[in-house]
Amino acid sequence: MQQIKTGICSYGMSGKLFHAPFIENHPNFELSGIVERHKNDSRERYPNARIYRSFEELIADPALELIVVNTPVQTHFEYVKAALLAGKKVIAEKPFTTNGDEAEELDRIAKETNGFLSVYQNRRYDGDFGALKNIVHQGVLGELVEVQIRYDRYRVDPSGKEHKEGELAGAGNLHDLGSHLIDQALQLFGWPKALFADICVMREGVKANDYFELILMYQKMRVRLKASLVARAQYPGYILNGMLGSFMQERSDLQEQQLLANVNPSMGNWCPPLSQPDGFLHATINGLEVKQSTTSSSGNYMFYYDDVYKAITGQAANPVPASDAVKTMRIIDAAFKSSAEKRVIDLGIEPFLLKHPLPSPLYPGDKG
Repeated sequence: MQQIKTGICSYGMSGKLFHAPFIENHPNFELSGIVERHKNDSRERYPNARIYRSFEELIADPALELIVVNTPVQTHFEYVKAALLAGKKVIAEKPFTTNGDEAEELDRIAKETNGFLSVYQNRRYDGDFGALKNIVHQGVLGELVEVQIRYDRYRVDPSGKEHKEGELAGAGNLHDLGSHLIDQALQLFGWPKALFADICVMREGVKANDYFELILMYQKMRVRLKASLVARAQYPGYILNGMLGSFMQERSDLQEQQLLANVNPSMGNWCPPLSQPDGFLHATINGLEVKQSTTSSSGNYMFYYDDVYKAITGQAANPVPASDAVKTMRIIDAAFKSSAEKRVIDLGIEPFLLKHPLPSPLYPGDKG
């Protein structure tokens, strides 16, 4: 079967770890091109991929069918729009855009041009998130009333990257890690009724937010999303509390670690199994109290690319359509507004049913 010729827009960490290895090792894709503006670093590992010196040169190549936009988020709107209008199928890295208005515009363009646009939400394919989904779908905790999803790192020194830690729209931890947490919450529980957010900067020398806490409010349930770049201790990535018990799950997926070690991914079990339990269940099941350590199975980001292939060839739906990312961006917009105004924001119904979009965000540096 003919392979889908694919080009990636950048060969930084995202390109090296999360895209190039999967495109190269999936039998139905061909890594045909990589943008490197000044270097030739990709040639050592991918000698058959042509090096382009600009994004414009990449999308002008008629041989390329799929373009991966994995440049800084501030370029996503312009690049995704240009690629779609050039007739390319597109995968956009998260965060999808800098705000919800941009996200809705790209979704509209993709639909009007009958184009293909997917967003790279790879954390849906983490093993630990898979374990959490199983617990939620099995209903062993009864009615869920409180959920916490957090993603912490310990990076006290500024990176010096303006597009991540400066005053540019889209910079900061809420866009970076927050887009993962929001996407996971929406996948599990759907659209919330309201939210409250606290977003701030904790480190010296950084302009963009490095800490956030969002409380998504459902009918009874509260879902807390939290991330800090000043968290040295490891907290459980997920905590579920229900009327019949609790479940705690560590962030334990090994894929990034293996990719950093240059392990080639595949459709098979390319990640080693965990050596010890990474979860704990305490619940009443069939009238009996159960206390049980659990171990998650390995995740696989290759399944995202396999799902994209099936979607492009008409075998399945788009695994992460732009409409999903629009919802995530609208939550981020509302979170900035909530934090700036120190109040709960009513979210109403889902964005695609709203007559008017939610308010634009108040970014660091905005006068508001």
